[in-house]
Amino acid sequence: MTAISQSLSTAEPYVKAPLLYKGKVRELYDLGEHFLIVVTDRISAFDYVLDPAVPEKGNVLNRLSAFWFEQTASIQTNHVVHTDVDKLGELITEPELLRNRIMVTLKAERIDIECVVRGYITGGGWRQYQQTSAINGIELPAGMRKNERFPQPIFTPAAKNDVGHDEDIPFERMQELVGAELSEELRDRSIKLYEFAHAYCAERGIILADCKFEFGLIDGKVILIDEIFTPDSSRFWAEGNYAYDIEIDSMDKEPVRTYLLGSDWDKNSKPDPLPEAVVAETTKRYQDIYRRLTGSESY
Repeated sequence: MTAISQSLSTAEPYVKAPLLYKGKVRELYDLGEHFLIVVTDRISAFDYVLDPAVPEKGNVLNRLSAFWFEQTASIQTNHVVHTDVDKLGELITEPELLRNRIMVTLKAERIDIECVVRGYITGGGWRQYQQTSAINGIELPAGMRKNERFPQPIFTPAAKNDVGHDEDIPFERMQELVGAELSEELRDRSIKLYEFAHAYCAERGIILADCKFEFGLIDGKVILIDEIFTPDSSRFWAEGNYAYDIEIDSMDKEPVRTYLLGSDWDKNSKPDPLPEAVVAETTKRYQDIYRRLTGSESY
C-alpha cells in the first residue's frame, strides 16, 4: 500500500454494532461478549484531531499492537481474542476497508492509570526535571543531560482523564487511587514489558526511549489492554540519531508536529488541512517503523 491509498476517518458506516466510545484514533464497539476496536487513520497533534487522515496509519498501529501483544504474551496476559475481520461476518459491511484495522478483545474493567515507563530523560520528563530536579516526585541526580539514559527505567504514572490531559502523579498518589498492592504490580509489570521491548528494539537499531501502557481487570486479574509499543504510545529513536542535549527526531508523527510548529497556526484553533507532502511523509514514517520492528514488508 502507498501514501495515495484510501484513508479511513471513521468505521461507523461499516460496523453494525453499537459505538461505545470514539477516541482521537480508536473506536470501540460493543459485540456483546467482546469489544471491537477499530483503528482509524485519524491523526492528532497538540490536542487537535487533524485533517486529512493519514493513509495506512491505523493499519500500521493495529498490526504493530497485534505483533507486540503476541511477542509479550508469555510475560503478560493481554486482551486480544482475534484480529480477523472475516470472523465478524455480516457485522462488517465492507470487510476490505477494515482488514488489518480491527481487534476483537476481552471486556476488561479499565484501571484509570496511564502506566508510563521512561528509560531516558526527555520530553515532558526533561521539562519536569529542569524545574524541580525530579520527575513525578522521583528525585534525580543533579547535572543530568537531556536524552541521557537512566541507570534503571523509572515508572511515572498518570491519572487518566477522558477529557483534557492525563495528570502526572507521584507513585504515592497512584497507591491512594488504586491501592498499594495493585500499584506495585502495575509498576513491576510495566517495567518488565519496557525492558523486554527495549532489548528487542536495540537489536534492530532502534532506541525505545519511553512508552505507556493501559491495564484492566478481569475477575481480579491484571490484563494488558488498548495498544502497545506503537508510535502513538511510545517514543522511538533511530540509534544513529541519538545524542545528548538536542531534540531527537522521533520515528512517528514528527513531520506533522514540525510542520505545525513552523507554520503560522495560531495554536488556539484547529489547524488548516495538512499539505499532501506532510501526510505522505507521515505515512512513510509509520510504515518504516513497522518494517523495522517486525521485519515484514506487508501489512
